[in-house]
This record gives sequence, C-alpha cells and structure tokens, in this order.
Amino acid sequence: MPEGHSVHRLARQFQDVFGGRRLEVSSPQGRFTAGAALLNGHTMVEAMAHGKQMFLRFDHDTFLHVHLGLYGAWNFGGDSSFSGASSIGAPRRIGERESASIPGEDEYAGPPAPVGAVRVRLVSEHGWADLRGATTCAAITSAEAAAVFGRLGPDPLRNLPGDRDEFVRRLRRRKTAVALLLMDQSVMAGVGNIYRAEVLFRKRVDPWTPGNAIDAGTAGLLWDDAVAAMSDGVRDGRIVTTPPSMWTEGATTAPDADAHFVYKRDGLPCRACGTVVGLTEIGARKLYWCPGCQL
Repeated sequence: MPEGHSVHRLARQFQDVFGGRRLEVSSPQGRFTAGAALLNGHTMVEAMAHGKQMFLRFDHDTFLHVHLGLYGAWNFGGDSSFSGASSIGAPRRIGERESASIPGEDEYAGPPAPVGAVRVRLVSEHGWADLRGATTCAAITSAEAAAVFGRLGPDPLRNLPGDRDEFVRRLRRRKTAVALLLMDQSVMAGVGNIYRAEVLFRKRVDPWTPGNAIDAGTAGLLWDDAVAAMSDGVRDGRIVTTPPSMWTEGATTAPDADAHFVYKRDGLPCRACGTVVGLTEIGARKLYWCPGCQL
C-alpha cells in the first residue's frame, strides 16, 4: 500500500496540473457514474493529502475522496505543459519508485481510450488522469470530508502546531504495542509498514513496548523521525532511510538493497550491531526488527 509520502506527492501533482482548471469527470468503468456527474464541469480548487487519504476540492465545495488501498494507482498524461510522474500508486514494480516522468507530447490530441477498469477519469485542456483499483473513490460534501479528517491522527507531513503533542498523547494513552500504534491511522496518519519498521529501528525502540510504557521524550523522538523520514520520501519519491555512507560505493542514489536498515532484510546481519534481522508478524502484517538493537 502506498505510504503517506506517495499520497502527498500525488496531491502536489494534482495541484500543479489541475489546480484552477475546469475538469471533465467521467467513470469509464461505470462504478462512479453518479459521483462523476456531481463533479463534471467544475473547477478543481485544491488538492489535499492527510495520511493515506487524498481530497480534491471543487468550486462547488464537493470533494473527490480517494484512498488507494493495496491496489489503487493513478496514471497521468498530457501535453508538454503537463509534467510530473506518469504513475503513482500500487502495485510497485521497482521498489518504492514512481514510474518515469512524463516527457510531454508535442501534439496533444486528448486522452487515450481507457484501458482496463478505470474508476474515474479527469480531463483538462492539457492532460488527463485515470484512477484504477482504489479502495475508496467517492464524491463527498465538506461535512463528510471534515468527518474523515476527524477520524485521523496527526500527519507528520503536515506537522501542524500541536500535532507532535497530540501524537504523544494518543500513543501514550494506549496499552497496545507501539508497532501496532504507529500503523493505527487514528494515532499517526500516513505511516505504513516500511516507515514503521525503519523509524522504530532508527530510534532503537522495542516494537512490543506498550504505548503507555513509552516516555514522552521517546514518543516525541518517534514523531520527529517520522517527520524527517517521510519528508525525505516526498522529496525523493521513494523510501530511503539509510545514509549515503551505507550505499554501494560510488552510488549517488540508494540501490534497493541499500535503502533500508531492517525492512525486508530478515536473515541478514544488522547494519549497526551484526545481529540477524528478525521477521515476525504482528497485526497480520510483517514486522522487521533487530533483536540486538531494539531490546
């Protein structure tokens, strides 16, 4: 599932290529026909991300709400002014990288015929975007959008005043293992399996520690590291949590094998202490951790 950095990059791209533009909205697949009719012909005013949720606000105060889930992805295309990634979402084919940038077409003749189950298609005079496979795709009111925001925890990539303290409060009031709490979107919005494993390792926190047993200082450091790591992901378009000193000699970007401390490195020696990296399951998800550094 795409983690929060990908959704924030999506929101940025939507703002860049569709912000302030009147859009034709359709549902080639037919599953979003009624919602598309509510949005068709209106101007997209603002694209927003909170955690793994994206909201496109239109000029009549109606929102397109999208949660990509495990299989959702957006594809983009257009003329030479319509730039950015050509595909963002899941499933990943090459690590956490997005598809290549759009080269732009010298003579743009409009969007291609829909391929596959396109839930919603957005079209401006300069380009198009197709959504497939999303868990949530809905046209909602501002009150409904506010209700979704209200169910979510603070987002490290928004990092608004008071968010750090609110995360610390939410984490420390629960007896649940911290490894589960970091993936609980009502505690911290946007963190997925990779950031969870990497942040816990980087702060040397035992994944099974109950939230209410973590002191406020350590909880604050988990928030700070999530802010730093996820901000790097927004900048780079992929998740890299290791420093350049750990990459293959001469590499200017991290090879996939060098990008993480513990994620998908089970059975290999810990980069810090040499202990074999462990793999277990918690909350029906794989957890990667170092028994030497995190106990």
